[in-house]
Amino acid sequence: MQRKWMEDVCDTYTWKSPNNYVGSEKALSTSMIGLRIFDSPLLGVADARDPLFEKMKEASVIGQHVLAPTEWLPQAKSVISFFLPFTKEVRDGNKKIADWPSQEWLHARIEGQVFVLELCRYLDSILLEAGHTNLIPATDPRFTMNDKPPTFTSNWSERHVAFVAGLGTFSLSKGFITKKGVAGRFGSVVTSLALTTDVRKYTEIDEYCNHCGTCLENCPVNAISYEQGKRHEPCGAYLDKTAVKFSPRYGCGKCQVNVPCEHGIPVRTNKLMQTIRQSAINFVEKDR
Repeated sequence: MQRKWMEDVCDTYTWKSPNNYVGSEKALSTSMIGLRIFDSPLLGVADARDPLFEKMKEASVIGQHVLAPTEWLPQAKSVISFFLPFTKEVRDGNKKIADWPSQEWLHARIEGQVFVLELCRYLDSILLEAGHTNLIPATDPRFTMNDKPPTFTSNWSERHVAFVAGLGTFSLSKGFITKKGVAGRFGSVVTSLALTTDVRKYTEIDEYCNHCGTCLENCPVNAISYEQGKRHEPCGAYLDKTAVKFSPRYGCGKCQVNVPCEHGIPVRTNKLMQTIRQSAINFVEKDR
């Protein structure tokens, strides 16, 4: 199976699937009918036995509870990771109000995740048809999310998998920056098919983040800081509030829009270091 062919069929599927568009039966308002949620996906491939998967088990990364690809599927050879970037309409919609998620974003977060799993299943089906054994961690009965300690984590991290697969690096907000930006959703499939793996064009965990601090300023509950990155507790508490207000939907995404990394890799300028440097200049000039 050719990699380019796989990318092309996933691209076509994304554009043609009715579930990548908000239907009238689910639309929060008439203006949401027909909203396209995702643009063309990015695909990355990791070796199922890449040493970084074992490194994830370290307490400083994720922890022992995370499962390596061969623990999900013993015959695993590759892990296919994909990023589905939100459309401009979704991103622009979430810029309209500062304190609550927009209707566009609420659809993208909930209906969008349904489509993420649909694309995983589609990849599974075309690989299965070609004679390969596959597994989708996010739909497997062993997959857990916040139902036991440690909280705010699971035994499979789509963003960490994307890092191993060469799709990008983490941001100050603990989002994930790809060449198509940070605003979007991730999915993955573990497969027995041996695919050519992608070369990581980075070495640092946050190499694509310029630490500008814009996400920090955008956060409605001040959950992000230069010192700690994103703190899960206040972020989670805010999401709980949105779940009450917009039930059965929830979301936020303010750290993913109106930021330099929204739909691309930002220029590496460090706003924090610029502020420190300017403060030092001001201090020196004041003493003259």
